[in-house]
Amino acid sequence: MSSAMGTNKVFILDKYFNELQKFWDTEKRLQDATSSGEAVNLQTKLKSLSSELVTLRSRLHVPGEGEQAKLSLEEPPLPSPGRGYLDTTADNPPPPLQFYDQQSLPRSTKYFAGGVNAGLQNSLHNSFRDFSTLQSGGTNMTGSLQHNYSNIQTGISAPSSIVSAVSIPSLSSFPPPVPSSLPPSEGTIRTIASAPRTPPSERQRRREKFMIDEMKKSRLADVDDLIRLEGPLTEDAVLKTLQSRFYNRKYQTNIGPILVHVNPYTDLKNPITLNSTLEAARTSQLRRVAEEAIRIQGDTGYPQAIILSGACGSGKTYASMVLLRQLFDLAGGGPETDAFKHLAAAFTVLRSLGSAKTAANRESSRIGYFIEVQVSEGALYRTKIHCYFLDQSRVIRPQPMEKNYHIFYQLMAGLTGPERRQLGLAGYTIRDLRYLNCGDTRTDEVEDAARFEVWKGTLGILGIPYMDVLRVLATILLLGNIEFVEGEGLEVEIIGTSELESVSGLLGISPQLLIQGLTTKTHNVRGQLVKSSSDANMSNATRDALAKALYCRTVATIVKRANSLKKPMGSGSMSSNESVHHEVASLHASTVGTAGSKKSSKSLAILNNALRHATDGFIGVLDMFGFEDSKPSQLEQLCINLCSETMQHFFNTHTLKTSIETCKDEGISCDVVVDYNDNAHCIDLISSLRTGLLRMLDVECSVRGCPETYVQKLKVQHKDNTRLFEPPLCDVTRTFGIQHYTGKVVYDAADFLDTNRDVIPDDLVSIFHKQSCAFGFVTHLFGTEIKALYSEEIVPRGITFRISPTSYSELLNGDEPVSTLTQDFHTRLDNLLRTLVHAKPHFVRCIRPNETESSSEFKRGFVVEQVRSLQILETVNLMAGGFPHRMRFKNFNSRYRTLAPIRTLSRSDDQALEDCQRILDHLKVSLKSSELGAISKDWALGKKHIFLSEGARQHLEKLRTGKRAQSARQIQAIWRGYSLRKKWPSMRSTLQSHLIAQKSSKTSRPRPQPITGTPPPDASLNGLFLVNSKHPLGDRGSPNILNSGDRCDFKTIQKTCSLFGLDLERPPPVPPSRSYTVRGNSKIAYPQARFMRQSYPDEKTGDTILLKGEQVLVIGASTRRGHLVVEKYKNAMHVPFQYLELNNLG
Repeated sequence: MSSAMGTNKVFILDKYFNELQKFWDTEKRLQDATSSGEAVNLQTKLKSLSSELVTLRSRLHVPGEGEQAKLSLEEPPLPSPGRGYLDTTADNPPPPLQFYDQQSLPRSTKYFAGGVNAGLQNSLHNSFRDFSTLQSGGTNMTGSLQHNYSNIQTGISAPSSIVSAVSIPSLSSFPPPVPSSLPPSEGTIRTIASAPRTPPSERQRRREKFMIDEMKKSRLADVDDLIRLEGPLTEDAVLKTLQSRFYNRKYQTNIGPILVHVNPYTDLKNPITLNSTLEAARTSQLRRVAEEAIRIQGDTGYPQAIILSGACGSGKTYASMVLLRQLFDLAGGGPETDAFKHLAAAFTVLRSLGSAKTAANRESSRIGYFIEVQVSEGALYRTKIHCYFLDQSRVIRPQPMEKNYHIFYQLMAGLTGPERRQLGLAGYTIRDLRYLNCGDTRTDEVEDAARFEVWKGTLGILGIPYMDVLRVLATILLLGNIEFVEGEGLEVEIIGTSELESVSGLLGISPQLLIQGLTTKTHNVRGQLVKSSSDANMSNATRDALAKALYCRTVATIVKRANSLKKPMGSGSMSSNESVHHEVASLHASTVGTAGSKKSSKSLAILNNALRHATDGFIGVLDMFGFEDSKPSQLEQLCINLCSETMQHFFNTHTLKTSIETCKDEGISCDVVVDYNDNAHCIDLISSLRTGLLRMLDVECSVRGCPETYVQKLKVQHKDNTRLFEPPLCDVTRTFGIQHYTGKVVYDAADFLDTNRDVIPDDLVSIFHKQSCAFGFVTHLFGTEIKALYSEEIVPRGITFRISPTSYSELLNGDEPVSTLTQDFHTRLDNLLRTLVHAKPHFVRCIRPNETESSSEFKRGFVVEQVRSLQILETVNLMAGGFPHRMRFKNFNSRYRTLAPIRTLSRSDDQALEDCQRILDHLKVSLKSSELGAISKDWALGKKHIFLSEGARQHLEKLRTGKRAQSARQIQAIWRGYSLRKKWPSMRSTLQSHLIAQKSSKTSRPRPQPITGTPPPDASLNGLFLVNSKHPLGDRGSPNILNSGDRCDFKTIQKTCSLFGLDLERPPPVPPSRSYTVRGNSKIAYPQARFMRQSYPDEKTGDTILLKGEQVLVIGASTRRGHLVVEKYKNAMHVPFQYLELNNLG
């Protein structure tokens, strides 16, 4: 009994320290709380933990002085050989603990010293006696006790007084104590030998392993929707659920209709293309998002947008490729279509050109994508890629710990010897090229060479000669080794003349013309053209501008080529939106001057119809930039973070703000108060049209200002804005800080103005005219600028063009470009937002589990920052207890009218509210028998809308799906019965005629005579072909069956078989199986998703492998007749085709 009580106190003490640790953590979080709602929740939790600690403290037995005097203070005997200290018997007690005199301790620790000295020693001594029993029982209590008590003396969060008050040795090993020669005196500290301490790294590893094991066993891993969490919806509960699912390899979790995707980091060497995400597309829960988008688009024709957001490295690009693959599998005919092959080739090329290694992500996508998938009549037929390219400075100057774009390293690893000599790169390594050696130079040449071979092959699919692109890339690398320095006179000197000759040869121009374009500039001074020589800095800047222009325009050309796949002829819809816009323009021209006429009204109706179809019928996948905090952050990072802020504001507005404000406007009261962080002020600070940072930057560029004056002006303009702060320990003349929704970021404005101008002089553009340039691809890259430049006779004339191709049709505004880099980006971002506003959004919130890209680490402190910035907890609270969904009465009746009895609905617009009430009455009856847990199942009727909770919406959709399925089965059954009853008279007469024919054939038909030379039925096949074999009655004089006088002798048969290539002993081979299945007028290629019609083998045998209704993957036709090859658990089995049913989606 005493040992059991001691063990119980050990566990009480274990729980006490756990609760104490929670108390300290909660108190620390309370100090860092960012909202009032969070502070209230933390204070409530602190009160609960405090009461729990008081209860546990009272349950610990504290003995009196008499009892304490009876405690044995003698040294324990040494263990006998072969017996350790875990072997606790009456003769071999465990070593005593180290205790202190209460008088020598501070007042704050007397309770700990007195109560724990006596009570803890008794309880632990009793528990040690049963320790061997616990250990032999196979439980994990030993590890738990060791984990909790081995580190009490060196606890991180415990006060020093408590730490020094008690010292408990580790239970894993007790070394023999050193006997004392003198007996211990009263009131003094008695010392014992201490156990060797475990290194901190080992203790940390053990704690992490224990925590991972506990998370794997947790029931939270089965919670696939965060709104179904039991108990209070707190930040800790959300984190524990995500952590438990992460360790159980469940990386997707729903928040109602919103999906949270945690980057698994399981395939770090994946190039992240459509072809490399095949396995993930088969198993990922992202398939639900694609299915929902396809279903809504098919039902309503309304455009859909799948928006992926999260920090840099959270797996947005990987998720977007999986979603695109699933869209093609579900609605696009699979990977055998031309549209898929074209898009897969485009992304394979763009991944190498648009991704680079950064400090946060080794596969960081530096290009934002909006992939527009055109859908017509439920089939995917065309895709269009919209690119947002910002990180141009990386081409010439990557950060010290980062890399340039992947294609350069793949180029250097994959070029053959002849190709290196042809491109002028023979003898060069990465460390020899200035544009590459200023960053990280570590590479994996084997992997880079393999990807380069794939990259070259996919360029041919797009119809682009790969050698033309290689010449441009080699030119960029060699340009970096050309350097201009100040000479003795006015002209500059050139370092790297060999590289200069190689570059001129690759570009197809003369070296003198290239030097002229890089070192001279034409100015327009009051109508007079003046040529001047550039200094070394200006020449180097022009060189860098040429390198960036070549790279940006090559990427733009490849994107344009990727979007050139047209819809096949014969389709009913238009091939692109441009054709719709041309039709609209012609209709608008035809209605000028006819206002109020019938022709005008009819044309206006056609115009509105054409405009509506211009945006209908597409499913978009948005993979934009993740939030970045580079050091230092440049103008590109400011634009990237503005894009991230905008996407976060779009989510807040669509999910949180609109739901809350609409409820208030229509008088609906909601019990849930969602306190979210609105980042509109930060967006206004950056992009306001009057005083925003980008607007002030454009003004400073127009007046030829400098970074110092720009920073000074913006600090004066926004001195009262709390979002703008002055960073410490920085050069305040050219740095400033912004408080973003994810944290504070410091920006260095030293290169803001040059990057924003983004110009290249016409002196350099003019040398690529076809008269002086023999390389047609480069002439094509600057084709629009050359056409505008040579529209007048004087060339060059002192004008500048944009480095990157602009989205404007007009190139010039006088002598300057019509837009700057930030203006162009802001315009394209506004156009993107207009597209998203007119689409039904589907949100995927991506989270990065750790900073080291490890597949086995979930860092709570790192994840909690993302959970707060993405406002996941606020979303969970709204979805679980609020009214996040609203529908107009007419739309609600149209969608859910099948749930109520048809006779009770009026189906008129005047009584739409009454119809809604009848449908909701049916829902109320159904909810009484449902099990939705603690999820809110409420609804409310407003002035214009009906407001639904997430639980009510889910239940309505479940009822609607079941009702539609039941109705479909009933319609099929009625139709089949009617069809068979209609055909039965003719079928009956046919069967009767067959029966009569069979009876007559049995009585009247004479037996046919055998053909000459045919053996009797019981003769063997060998006797048929043996000419010398004799009949069994041959001894009585019967002739041979096959003799020399028969027509079909053995030689004739043998010659005939040899002539047609037949074997006498084996049957002819079975023809090869088809690599596809014909269904209707279409061919469906393998692999295919099918369902089991019935179990295989039969359930009666008891060895059932495939169950009825199970979805299986058919990978091809079997060599067995009538069988298909089914893959399960990476094993192939042959199943008769009668057991399988083809999926409706193919």
